[in-house]
Amino acid sequence: MPYISGQPRKQKTMLPDCIDDIISQDNPVRVIDAFINEMDMNELEFIRSAPKDTGRPGYDPRDILKLYIYGYFNNIRSSRKLMAECGRNIEVFFLLNRLTPDFRTISDFRKDNKGSIKLVFRSFADVCKKLNLYEKQLIAIDGTKIKAVNSKMNSYNKKTLAERIQRIDANISRYLTQLLIYKLFKVRIAE
Repeated sequence: MPYISGQPRKQKTMLPDCIDDIISQDNPVRVIDAFINEMDMNELEFIRSAPKDTGRPGYDPRDILKLYIYGYFNNIRSSRKLMAECGRNIEVFFLLNRLTPDFRTISDFRKDNKGSIKLVFRSFADVCKKLNLYEKQLIAIDGTKIKAVNSKMNSYNKKTLAERIQRIDANISRYLTQLLIYKLFKVRIAE
């Protein structure tokens, strides 16, 4: 009995698949696409949010931002890996309309728009909470002492949560700074 075989690589088709048909309606990349398309890039103070009349056209900041959010949710941090995803990942084809920015463009966008990216990530997390894409539970306990498996390290109040959010913001800033230092270090080594 023969094996299941796919289409030959050089087979031409009369009607090529539409990328929109390949991506399912409940795919998270559709949420990313809709969210970023509704943002006002001028209000968020993104660099090059309005195209210039002269010179070579640049990438729309929305496209690079979609790529960053996609990379964040799929644990792809490196701009070189994000560039590689632009050439092989169908979800990224959908998000960027088959654009393939190089790693320097991706890295420079992150460097130039550090504060704006942070605001977008925070508002995206808020939208996900409102749409119930993140799970959370509210637990109220009276003064009764009960035996439980939760430790004091895993119990949070408003003050603790505010401190953790502050710490996370500091970690994001430190991470973006390290990426910039790493890029500068790599450029100097290449020279």
